[in-house]
Amino acid sequence: MDLNGKNYLVAGASSSIASSLITSLTEQGAKVYAISRKRSDNWPEGIEFLEADPTKDIADINSFLPEQLHGLVYCAGSINLKPFARVSDNDLMNDLEINALGAIRITRPVVRQLKAAGGSSVVFISSVAANTGMPYHTSIATAKGALEGFAIALAAELASQQIRVNVVAPSLTDTPLASNLLNSDDKKEASGKRHPLGRYGQPHDISSAIQFLLSDDSSWITGQTLAVDGGMGKLRMF
Repeated sequence: MDLNGKNYLVAGASSSIASSLITSLTEQGAKVYAISRKRSDNWPEGIEFLEADPTKDIADINSFLPEQLHGLVYCAGSINLKPFARVSDNDLMNDLEINALGAIRITRPVVRQLKAAGGSSVVFISSVAANTGMPYHTSIATAKGALEGFAIALAAELASQQIRVNVVAPSLTDTPLASNLLNSDDKKEASGKRHPLGRYGQPHDISSAIQFLLSDDSSWITGQTLAVDGGMGKLRMF
């Protein structure tokens, strides 16, 4: 997969999935522009970095970016699991702010650069919970459902400009965000058994799918949600 000469913006870039993606993109020759609230020690050399909250409007984003962007990935996210009776308006608004509104805010100002590339790709990260009923997931499922709705509408609007928009929907992945769900051997074993393929996800599982959707190998794919979930969303092993 040759990405030489291509420019990619990764927002929420300090996450484990984003760091895995940034490393892989760089190894393939891409130039990566990273936006996050802090720099990650796991990034390779040569990353262009803008310190900012990726969920908010960023006034100087266009001066930070090149004239052409071949891809945008929004990696900011949250995991907020509560019984519905305990889900507050603040919970819902916070999850929407991080997962859906943040994606909208980062995408709006860079459409011009995406269009200038003459063929580009936008990838958002959803969750298996958006389309698979799971207890205690009402807040995050609402937010990720909003993100998926935005993505498919945007894909239709931008298709004529050769901008593809797709979503990756993981299940439980071993990242700091999910640390409370995987902080013991018993939890890890139980989480693995819940997935038809017998294990929970690793950051590379998700970043590999994102990189595929960014690359020319997926040039005829848009408006899709790619489940990268160990079979959790579709398979019942009984």
